[in-house]
Amino acid sequence: MRQPFSKPCRQSGVTYVGVLVLVALMGITAAVAADVWHTSRKRDSERELLFIGNQFRQAIGHYYEQSPGPAKTFPRQLADLLRDPRTPGMKRHLRRIYPDPITGSDEWGLVKGPSGEILGVFSRSEAVPLKQANFRKADASFENKQRYSEWTFVYTARRSPTANSGQRTGRAVPPAAGWGSTQKTGTWERTW
Repeated sequence: MRQPFSKPCRQSGVTYVGVLVLVALMGITAAVAADVWHTSRKRDSERELLFIGNQFRQAIGHYYEQSPGPAKTFPRQLADLLRDPRTPGMKRHLRRIYPDPITGSDEWGLVKGPSGEILGVFSRSEAVPLKQANFRKADASFENKQRYSEWTFVYTARRSPTANSGQRTGRAVPPAAGWGSTQKTGTWERTW
């Protein structure tokens, strides 16, 4: 007697297993591609954060250095960088308030001085950065930080060795050790 269905059943089982293996391989490939894309996107966001953070640092420094009169001041709010309220007319230190590329929000954490003036900005993201080393000199303090919120873009005015005690010159450098401490409060501000 002949069994007409025995051979096709075995072939359909092998084909079914082959399709399952193919689907599994496609899933693994898609997962790897998604991981590579995510890592690439995160690196791009980090580069953008470094660029934008340094734009804020430079704008704060420009605001400070362009203070009218002998007393140098820092901005009281980020909007002061868009239109300097200390001078008549339109004086800009920054083109626009850039969004945080890590969080996508327009809200930045603010590094504030003792009088509430803005010394710098930082991302509010608590995510772990991929970049841990090889920063520019101005950003060298970011090495081995565990969160993006620890990347603070602060403009610190340093005393010039030739200037008298009432004048200050500024450069984009990390705050001097012992000048103050970093505190994070519920309002996302750091006070120095």
